[in-house]
Amino acid sequence: MKNAKIIIATLLVLALSACVRKARTDREIWVGFLDKIARPVLENLADETLRFNMPVESSAQNPSKLAEVTHLEALGRVVVGIAPWMELGPDETAEGRLRAEYIGLACKAIANAVDPASPDYLNFKIGTQPLVDAAFLAQGLLRAPTQLWGNLDSLTKERLVEELKSTRAIKPWLNNWLLFSAMVEVALLEFTGEWNREPVDYAIEKHIEWYKGDGLYGDGPAFHFDYYNSFVIQPMLMTILEVLKKHGIAYELEGKDMFDLQRKRYSRYAAIQERLISPEGTYPVVGRSLCYRFGAFHALEDASLRHMLPRDIDPAQVRNALTTVISRQMTAPGTFDDEGWLTLGFCGHQPGFGERYISTGSLYLVCAGFVALGLPEDDPFWCNPAAPWTSKKGWNGVDLEADHALKH
Repeated sequence: MKNAKIIIATLLVLALSACVRKARTDREIWVGFLDKIARPVLENLADETLRFNMPVESSAQNPSKLAEVTHLEALGRVVVGIAPWMELGPDETAEGRLRAEYIGLACKAIANAVDPASPDYLNFKIGTQPLVDAAFLAQGLLRAPTQLWGNLDSLTKERLVEELKSTRAIKPWLNNWLLFSAMVEVALLEFTGEWNREPVDYAIEKHIEWYKGDGLYGDGPAFHFDYYNSFVIQPMLMTILEVLKKHGIAYELEGKDMFDLQRKRYSRYAAIQERLISPEGTYPVVGRSLCYRFGAFHALEDASLRHMLPRDIDPAQVRNALTTVISRQMTAPGTFDDEGWLTLGFCGHQPGFGERYISTGSLYLVCAGFVALGLPEDDPFWCNPAAPWTSKKGWNGVDLEADHALKH
């Protein structure tokens, strides 16, 4: 009976996914899910009701500690993912009008988050977790300098800068967390001209040391088989190096520009990520933080946004693959609660997937899977005809060129 229920649920998910895809274009599907996921967070924070209305689901033994940080998690993770889309700005299309609404909501949400008089004044100081999501928020601002940072009033900017600076008191762990400190500092460099270079140097130097080969970094000295190269390491390292290059600051490795090396590594990692998507639109259930769902493809989308995909990958095949993944995960029964908030799980409501550091706000790193919406509608990613992705071609008997590791 249990197996029959699982089979029925799986068939329902596939049927719902197919119906969704037939009804709308891929871009419309993505925007629809973006709206469904992000709206509860930004609307409530803009209305100063986020703390009151957002549930704090967690499998941790002491969820009250997560309640201190979960709301900033929700804000930072929504913003980092949808910022490129908002940066396209308003226009007279339905999507453009929706972007205008979201820009307004995001700016109001950020203003309330840093206003000490607001009931939704968020925690940037207590504990260690605020450093993580201050960094995601900072990266989001860097991705939308015109529509987000540029639309904040002067008092909000001043308060936000002070909150970002307050995270300097948080000591990062010796792993991907070094990039959180570095991200905050390069955002301060970009927006204020005043920054602390030491944590940036240290983060870059350690990640140069932790490079394992074939486009993959260790998360600290050890290698972890999970999606943290995508969730954090590759996108943040690329953003940090990009901002530094803009300001005339370069790093070298054996006489080679680290920015150029990272572009090659990022391109290779994107190719690996594209190959991880099965013909059915699934991907390996392996590693930490699987509750971030298709945010696992943050790096693949950011590489697409930057036009850094390998030449043999048609952007439309990436779009096609990711639409299948997104539709499959988002239509799984139990993904949202009755009020529209995300629930713990990978494909539906699966609380067992939630590590002790995961709570409702954490889940919104799924929004990192919307980064490619920052490409305009006439970009090949969106306007090229749908194409089969690598695994789909390979399993259907298409003769493909052999895959090769990155060597340098």
